Amino acid sequence: MKPEPKRNLPASVRQRLLTLSERRKEPFDLVLVRYGIERLLYRLSRSPHAEKFLLKGAMLFAIWSDGTHRPTRDVDLLGSGPHDDETLKQIFAELCRLETEPDGLTFLPESVVAAPIREEAAYPGTRVTLEARLEGARIRVQVDIGFGDVVTPAPEEITFPVLLDFPAPHLRAYPIYTVVAEKLEASVRLGEANTRMKDFFDLWFLSRKFPFEGELLKDATTRTFARRETPMPATMPVALTPEFAAQKASAWAVFIRRNALAPVAMTATLDAIRAFAWPVMEAAVNASAFPEHWTPAKGWHLPEQR
Repeated sequence: MKPEPKRNLPASVRQRLLTLSERRKEPFDLVLVRYGIERLLYRLSRSPHAEKFLLKGAMLFAIWSDGTHRPTRDVDLLGSGPHDDETLKQIFAELCRLETEPDGLTFLPESVVAAPIREEAAYPGTRVTLEARLEGARIRVQVDIGFGDVVTPAPEEITFPVLLDFPAPHLRAYPIYTVVAEKLEASVRLGEANTRMKDFFDLWFLSRKFPFEGELLKDATTRTFARRETPMPATMPVALTPEFAAQKASAWAVFIRRNALAPVAMTATLDAIRAFAWPVMEAAVNASAFPEHWTPAKGWHLPEQR
């Protein structure tokens, strides 16, 4: 009796990811990148370096959103400890070599490159790029690592959702309050020059999906602005005005179309963000109490007394 042929795990994984991309109607290369990021995060979560990094950025929306939030091809981390390029290169090369449960991927330690982030950086940052292989497919993974930011309240323990039935990464991550605070700070700092349509989409999405405690959001916003040395605006910031919405309408339409998102007008989006964000900034700049709670259905309101 002939022995059963060995299962070709990489080929099986690649086929399952292709089937998944067809079912979701998502580009196959995007699904491959998402899988590469997921499995790199798993290796990080199993390594001695896990406590040095917090997950932040667009990949958090994989946890917060039932479906695809918006396409992204990189992952953002907040790092602590030594962060020169060579140290980070060594850390990620170690992750590439780490032995874990087989998932079809081969990460290439010799492909790791680390270099400073230059664009729109309010704080020191390093971009790490590396490659993985999956049955002939080349997967390029980009990791943007920031340093020095403040996190309010404490980091959260999260389980990152997986595409297939492999072990999930368990990581520390940004709380939603700091995500909002950093996007508000960027909108104020960049002002009229702001081209980060994704930040406005994310703020709109979060305000429509989650409740917030006003005092906690005010505290997170105050601390983030202070750490990044951005003055809290005493009057309506440019990026929240109707004039800004009109000016960026074309760029917004391109962003929505390019990311295959449900159509929503920039004016309506910014109206919603203004109602959500401006009362928080007003309370912060005036150092006044902000006991209101936000709910998507009611907006800001005082919690009911029990």
